[in-house]
Amino acid sequence: MKILIAEFAVGTEIEKSLIPEGAAMLKTLVESFVRLGYEVYYPSAGTKICAGMRVESTAENFRQVIGREAKSCDAGLIIAPDSMLPELNEVLEENTVNLGCSPRSAACCADKLLCAEILKKAGIKTPEIAKEPEKGKRYITKPRFGCGAEATYLVTEFENKEGFFASEYIEGEHLSVSLIAGKKSLPLTVNRQFIEFGKKEAESGEKGKAEVSGIKYNGSLTPYQTERREEIYETAISTAECLNCFGYVGVDIILTDFPYVVDVNPRPTASLFGISRVMREEIGDLILKNRFGELPDHVNIEGEFCFSKDALGELFGRT
Repeated sequence: MKILIAEFAVGTEIEKSLIPEGAAMLKTLVESFVRLGYEVYYPSAGTKICAGMRVESTAENFRQVIGREAKSCDAGLIIAPDSMLPELNEVLEENTVNLGCSPRSAACCADKLLCAEILKKAGIKTPEIAKEPEKGKRYITKPRFGCGAEATYLVTEFENKEGFFASEYIEGEHLSVSLIAGKKSLPLTVNRQFIEFGKKEAESGEKGKAEVSGIKYNGSLTPYQTERREEIYETAISTAECLNCFGYVGVDIILTDFPYVVDVNPRPTASLFGISRVMREEIGDLILKNRFGELPDHVNIEGEFCFSKDALGELFGRT
């Protein structure tokens, strides 16, 4: 079997700061499929991961390379910013078997505002969307279409801007659930996310000075031990089913009295880098069984693994 794994940062090098994270996910997946005995191809604009077979690509032809290479492969998987994932998954599906989410499901997840509304109607807790700020309260502002913590801030004041929205700030533990979604859902791990808040003060406006804190993701601990694991798993599984997700999915959660879903990534996430080091099963095998066979009832996790985004930069700055 021939498999295509296309990761946007490595395949285009448009945003070099994203290459370490992208290369970590790509290398983890490629090595897993290679260990299983498959031929694996990956587009790259320069980065080499020392596994699989590299296919030359550029920012200009990344989409075309996916379509071309997929024709000669039996299956493929795309890792890309959520806003680009629907289109790229559509290209993949036109040429081979897609091991990830459908374009329609990926589009629902990419629209963070729509995603929150769908989950709320299904009875899944998400932070309340705010129309205007109230004195003494804090909010999270983020792009309606974005990736990770890009342009995401903790604020005390906000203005309604096109393409952005604000939601209530939930104080709690920053967690994520990694799972395989399909005919049945297989939770892999609960992960502790390292979230950093960098404070700065906004310029004075009509209502005075407002506090603004940038938000940055800087790695995770896998697995995160908690007595509420089953409750968290149930929320993540319900979320994936509600959005018709398929394949590897990451669900970001703030844990307080209840689990609040704050983001859904219908694709491999950085947590995979840690999971592969503590999970006895091959991630490649699980992804293929989800599409072509039957998933096991559970996975076997041994030990724990912690990494920072800065450490990924040292490992994969230019591999």
